[in-house]
Amino acid sequence: MSTVYFKDIDDTNENIVRNIRLKPGQEKFIETVDECLKEAEIYKEWHPVAIYHDERIVGFAMYGSFGPNKDTWIDRIMIDEKYQGLGLGKIAMKKLINIVSQEYGVNIIYLSIVEDNIIAHRLYESIGFEYMNEKDPNGELLFKYTI
Repeated sequence: MSTVYFKDIDDTNENIVRNIRLKPGQEKFIETVDECLKEAEIYKEWHPVAIYHDERIVGFAMYGSFGPNKDTWIDRIMIDEKYQGLGLGKIAMKKLINIVSQEYGVNIIYLSIVEDNIIAHRLYESIGFEYMNEKDPNGELLFKYTI
């Protein structure tokens, strides 16, 4: 039975995670792993993780909670091009929702996507995220998930 799980970024997985590649054209939708890890170094609220399927690293995600209202975000999630189309992104997102809501004790989780990212839009709505009819300062569409 295959399993999707997460591990913190450390010396045993950082190089592999940094080498995650997206399909051509997808890089315009999300920051690189290097950019995400730099951001997590500056803002300690971010929690970057490697996504594993069985014993193999298949992706990367980053989540965090901010401010007195504990606004909680699954801000980045990407699956390596070799593992896309297998349903791993959907499985990982559902598991992240549970982990993040329990870790921070929240019942609302936010995310944002580039408007042209139709595949992500469909995926997140199929999981239960709702478009808030708002955009963030970068022009990305804002979604929320209520547990």
